[in-house]
Amino acid sequence: MIQRLLKQKLINAYQRKKIIVVLGPRQVGKSTLLGQVVSDDAHFRILNCDNEDERRFLMDKTTTELRNLISPYDFFLIDEAQRVKNICLTLKKIGDLKLATQVIVTGSSSLDLADEINEPATGRLIEYRLYPLSLTELAAHTSLLDEQRMLENRMIYGLYPKIVTEPEYAKETLVNLTNNYLYKDLLTFRGIKKPDILMNLVRALALQIGSEVSYNELANLLGVDKVTVESYINLLEKCFIVFRLQSFSRNIRNEIKKGKKIYFYDNGIRNAILSNFAPLELRNDVGELWENLMVAERVKRNAYMGSYAHLYFWRTHDQKEIDLVEEMDGRLTTFEFKWSDKKNPSIPKLFAESYPNSSYEIINPQSFWQFLM
Repeated sequence: MIQRLLKQKLINAYQRKKIIVVLGPRQVGKSTLLGQVVSDDAHFRILNCDNEDERRFLMDKTTTELRNLISPYDFFLIDEAQRVKNICLTLKKIGDLKLATQVIVTGSSSLDLADEINEPATGRLIEYRLYPLSLTELAAHTSLLDEQRMLENRMIYGLYPKIVTEPEYAKETLVNLTNNYLYKDLLTFRGIKKPDILMNLVRALALQIGSEVSYNELANLLGVDKVTVESYINLLEKCFIVFRLQSFSRNIRNEIKKGKKIYFYDNGIRNAILSNFAPLELRNDVGELWENLMVAERVKRNAYMGSYAHLYFWRTHDQKEIDLVEEMDGRLTTFEFKWSDKKNPSIPKLFAESYPNSSYEIINPQSFWQFLM
């Protein structure tokens, strides 16, 4: 069993007497992780809310009904809670009961997707994110050397648990994930009126990783308005398919101030969307794959560490750029991702002069472990 970095955090969270929420993409091991953190002798119940009969137990219930449902158990697990209409209101009611039962909730999208009533449960929840396996988790399970050898494979097929544990079925599994799970919550959401536009948008984003994204250009490409593009991208983020980096700017002349890049949480999903599992030597997007992998791994690292760093990219109108800018406690750390070590660029002069206390590192296949640890 590959040990997840989030496991001990969840165990420690029991002491805080709040509802624990674990969000993350489908099929990344949320249910498996919860099975590990619930003690064997505990009296528990699981509601799988993908099942309509089971999610009815939580819909439109009074606090008395919720108390009677939950209080007999040591642990009460609500799986795929985003499928329950107005789940945030229900969780607010449960939190207000202050039961001895530890309630644990999983969701493969932000829970507010299910809410028609604006009733946040803020203050009653402790929220965590679980992602596809990280390179650090895998290296702890095997070794740094083994994972170094598998690096090209991870860039192509990604890090979903089934891909790692059953590599011989990697293509089949990724195609199944993409077709049957990736959009499951999105396509049931009332805001998706044009599923074909959504699919074409995801494909367009997959072709633009590492590049600055223009909502206007995407709108023209897809034949829709800019508002629709932005709305669909927001939903893709809430379902943990992609994430955005905003441009870093402190109003220095020539800096791009409102740019954005969009990355995928997993390289394998991105490649499955494009139906491209070609080896690296036959590809012209190796640099983009390397950048996507490293940025996604940094997101995982920061989340599991409890880091509150903000991530950005930096670019000027004359195309000077830095791939990743990390801001924490007033300090700037910058990174450039290079698959090849033949050419190592230096920090752009404008950035160095404008932000003299920042650091700069080149992250390549020989130097990336320290970046992730």
